Amino acid sequence: MADEKDVKEVKPRAESGNGAKGNGAGLVKEIRDINAELVTKAKEQVEGLKDPTKTQVFTSIFRHKHDDTPRNRALGVLSNVFLHLHPAKINRDAVRYSYTWGMGGITFYLFIVLTFTGVLLMFYYHPSKVQAFRDVLYLEADVPFGKLLRNMHRWAAHLMVIAVWLHMFRVFLTGSYKKPREFNWTVGVILLVLTLLLSFTGYLLPDDQLGFWAVTVGTNMARATPLLGHEGPLGAQLHMTPYNDIRFGLLGGSIVDANALLRSYIWHCIGIPIVASIFMIVHFWRVRKDGGISGPAPVMLASEAEKQRRGVKAAGE
Repeated sequence: MADEKDVKEVKPRAESGNGAKGNGAGLVKEIRDINAELVTKAKEQVEGLKDPTKTQVFTSIFRHKHDDTPRNRALGVLSNVFLHLHPAKINRDAVRYSYTWGMGGITFYLFIVLTFTGVLLMFYYHPSKVQAFRDVLYLEADVPFGKLLRNMHRWAAHLMVIAVWLHMFRVFLTGSYKKPREFNWTVGVILLVLTLLLSFTGYLLPDDQLGFWAVTVGTNMARATPLLGHEGPLGAQLHMTPYNDIRFGLLGGSIVDANALLRSYIWHCIGIPIVASIFMIVHFWRVRKDGGISGPAPVMLASEAEKQRRGVKAAGE
C-alpha cells in the first residue's frame, strides 16, 4: 500500500515538465524494481521452507553433488579434501602474511604445543586435594626441565586465547564470515568458547590460591544463569536450588573442593580437548571446501579481467 501511495505522489510531479517527468518516471521504475526484488526474495524464502536443502544455510554446510560429466568428475577430485588437500586455485591476496597474520595457523600450533606439554604434565600430576599442589612443587623443583615444561604449557595457553581473539578479529574485519562461510564462522565462535573453557578449567588444577578464587568467582557467576541458576531468571520457578543448579553440576558439590578439582581435570584433559578437536576438523574441512582462506581479490586471469572491463564499458555505452 505504501508503494502505491508513493507512485501516486510521484505522477503529479512528473507532469510538471520534461525534466520532472523524466525524474518521476525514474522513481516509478525504481519503486517497481524494488517491489519485484522483494517479491522474488519472498518466493525464495517460501521455496526454502518447502525444501530446506536449497536454503543458503544448508548450502553453507553441505555442497550439492555434480552431474556425472567429465568436467564435474574432475571437480569432484579437486574439491575433495582427501584426494586434493590444497585448493586448485586461491585468492591472490590470501597468501599474503600481512592479510591473515597467520593467526589461524598460530592458534593450531599452540594447541599442538598445549597437547604435547599437557600429556607430559599428566605423568607427574594427581588430581587430588592432597597431591595436586605438591605435584606442582615437585615438578618445578625436582623434575629435570619441569619448570620449563610447566611454563611452556602456561604461556602457550595465554597466547592461544590471544591468538584466537586476533584470528576472529581478522575474520570479522575482512568480512570472511559472509556467504558462503557463515557456517564456518559459527564453528569458529564455538571454538573460541571452548578455548576459554579450556583456560578456565586449567586454572584450578595447580590447586593454589589463584586457581581457587578464580574458579570460585567464575562458578558464583553461574548461579545467575537464566533457567539453570538458582539466582537467575526463572530459576526459582524451575525449582533450582544451590544443590541442583548449574553451579552444583560444575563443582560436583556446593563448594570448590576435591570434586571440583576432579571435574576440572576431566574436562580440561579429556572432555573439552576431544570436542575441540572435532570442531577443528570441521573448521579446517570447511575452509578447504570454501576455496581456502578468503581474500579481498578473487583469482582472475588477465584475459578474464580484460573481458570483464570490456563488458562494463559496453554496458556503460
